[in-house]
Amino acid sequence: MKKSVKEALKDSLMIMPGYIVLGIGFGVLMKSKGFGLLHSFLMAVFIYAGSMQYVGVELLALPAGYLNVFLMTLTVNIRHLFYGIGMLSRYKALKRHKIYDIFALTDETFSVVCSKNMKGLNREDYYFFLSLFDHLYWITGCVLGSILGNILPVDLTGIEFSMTVLFLVIVIDQWEKNKDHLPVILSFAISIACLAYFGRDKFLMPCMVLIIAMLFVLRKIRGVLHE
Repeated sequence: MKKSVKEALKDSLMIMPGYIVLGIGFGVLMKSKGFGLLHSFLMAVFIYAGSMQYVGVELLALPAGYLNVFLMTLTVNIRHLFYGIGMLSRYKALKRHKIYDIFALTDETFSVVCSKNMKGLNREDYYFFLSLFDHLYWITGCVLGSILGNILPVDLTGIEFSMTVLFLVIVIDQWEKNKDHLPVILSFAISIACLAYFGRDKFLMPCMVLIIAMLFVLRKIRGVLHE
């Protein structure tokens, strides 16, 4: 267990700076809209959805209906449906922490888990502690942001781009660790094509569907070739 915890902590450290910075931005934004420390803390603990938390600030500040909240949440977080499908083989055997591991599966945690060589590690402990450490970084950032919002005037212009930068760093790390770059190249091409065809407001869902379909086809083709 000790080795798995140490490895999870080491791998989580590259995620920590981004989560702390983004969390601070969220906490400050919450404070600027009139919400206190408790609100920031509870959203970080129970929602823990990164970009959706930022959107959620506006939904809380304005009287949004339940249907609007549902549709907005579905649109912003639809990618997690596909992440979940990709993690079925890894998570199905988990027993002690399965519910929490599923809840805490963020973009960055997903990326680390997918590229991790689990040789010599306890899968259950590694997944749980990686998810827990990342979650704690996010909570810490959100709480710090709420506190700083009372003290310092902070310009939040462009803070949302930090999430994109963090994800790019993880993609680059995976690119360097893996020799097979075809899925990344094809996914990038599909994303550009969908963005050009559907526009920035509607491209995400068809893009994710096409990428998943491409991965399934690629897996089938490679399976046939190896037989």
